[in-house]
Amino acid sequence: MLNDNPYGLIAIWSQGDMVIKAVAVLLLLMSIVSWYVMLSRAWQVIKLRAMVKHSKAFWHTQQFEQGLALLQQQQGFNPFVSLAVNGQDAVQHHEQSKTDLHGQISLTEWLKETLRADIEESAERMQAGLPILASVGSTAPFVGLFGTVWGIYHALVGIGVSGQASIDKVAGPVGEALIMTAFGLAVAIPAVLGYNTLTRSNKAIISKLQRFARQLHAYFLTGSPRKGVA
Repeated sequence: MLNDNPYGLIAIWSQGDMVIKAVAVLLLLMSIVSWYVMLSRAWQVIKLRAMVKHSKAFWHTQQFEQGLALLQQQQGFNPFVSLAVNGQDAVQHHEQSKTDLHGQISLTEWLKETLRADIEESAERMQAGLPILASVGSTAPFVGLFGTVWGIYHALVGIGVSGQASIDKVAGPVGEALIMTAFGLAVAIPAVLGYNTLTRSNKAIISKLQRFARQLHAYFLTGSPRKGVA
């Protein structure tokens, strides 16, 4: 039974001092936060991949409004809708503000910068939380190692005070301290794998966004979206 195991987790918690307990709680919090980020970002990636399919179908519609309505079927954060709407608004605003400074910029450059800025904002939103995974992945092993070093020091002090250094006296405290290193690795490894996976997925989606933006740029320059501009 777990309660009867002298080298189990309950034994570590009951025998550890405040430093060991603080390290264990910190690692637990880091694990919870990293898993929350990974699961929430993974769900976002799944939805964005579905939006990529809708972006391809966008160009098979007959009118811009019809294609926009198709894109808007996906609820929540949708960078493809943002690109289409902001691109159309940029074209119309450029046409209506010829006397302003940005009206002196060519429509091609104005539209290109608008779409580029929109992609950068979407990329920042997609990457939200990933620095947390990077931080957890890089620091958790050292947090666990600190707990191990402190635990071994605490165990050696106890052995020195008692004057008993037999293997049965050393194995328990030292083994319990080494478990903290395992805790640190158990927190760090999923965070690193999650970070790398999500980063690759986001790069693939951003590539699709850039392609969609180039297609929108070419479409808007034909003049079709500007027919209704007063």
